[in-house]
Amino acid sequence: MDFLKKLFPPATRSPKRYYIFRVKCARCGEIIEGRVDLDNDLSVEYEEGGDVYFARKVLTGESKCFQRVETTLKFTPGRTLIERQVTGGEFV
Repeated sequence: MDFLKKLFPPATRSPKRYYIFRVKCARCGEIIEGRVDLDNDLSVEYEEGGDVYFARKVLTGESKCFQRVETTLKFTPGRTLIERQVTGGEFV
């Protein structure tokens, strides 16, 4: 077993793996929590100023409203949030 551990050392993970955010539904006022996995959910968007990573999440509350709240989040290659947009609600 020690031989395999030497061949395949454990992967190093970033200390902050998830970006957690909250939005308020414009129709019913429910607070909905969303989460972006910074290791798996991001897609590359090539821009002239450099690479930008983005994630698009569509959230639905648990009340009887079922209104969709769409969010778009943009990150630097270092996984720092640089821009966020929401449709159907507002960030809390």
